[in-house]
Amino acid sequence: MSHLPSLAAAFAPHEALAERLLPHAVSGNDGSHDTAHLIRVWKNARRIHGAEGGDLRILAAAVLLHDCVSVEKNSPVRAQASRLAAERAFELLDELGWRTAEITAVAHAILTHSFSANIPPESLEAKILQDADRLDAIGMIGAARCFYIAGRMGSGLYDPLDPLAEDRPLDDKAYAIDHFETKLFKLTDGFQTAAGRALARQRQERLRAVLGMLIEEI
Repeated sequence: MSHLPSLAAAFAPHEALAERLLPHAVSGNDGSHDTAHLIRVWKNARRIHGAEGGDLRILAAAVLLHDCVSVEKNSPVRAQASRLAAERAFELLDELGWRTAEITAVAHAILTHSFSANIPPESLEAKILQDADRLDAIGMIGAARCFYIAGRMGSGLYDPLDPLAEDRPLDDKAYAIDHFETKLFKLTDGFQTAAGRALARQRQERLRAVLGMLIEEI
């Protein structure tokens, strides 16, 4: 990863930590959970942290390692992805000499960030990570990631006879835009912080606009 220092700079003021962790931060070849995703989540986290506070070092490690174990969306063990990532993060930070209490805080944030895991975040850093990660699932980026993942899974864009599922059950495994209703539009109600909720409302409006423009064109 020859461009590592340049990528690490995106995680200021924790560039040194990023340089150590980035080689372990992403596994697999999922373009919706790549380094670009980590940078966007970090930007979201910094913005929420600016309003809510919290330990930025803990947050940086949690952002960098929250997807360090890759599990595909259609995997039967998808709900275990955040637990596996938390366990791997514990190992990596222990090797770097972090204190157990700090590692535990990072691991908790990683464990609870996942929608699939359905474990409530307890610490402020965990709440910020969950909000920052979910912001990347809505808005324009969220729409792009939804279509990208649908392509990876072999799904169609929409049902040509009933795109809005007015006379059929929603099926987001078969049609990408069904995922908007089955999950993405529901995310805003679950945001943990006031700053995160405000950003989520803005992005949900954009996501609804994307769906509206798509429907107009078909």
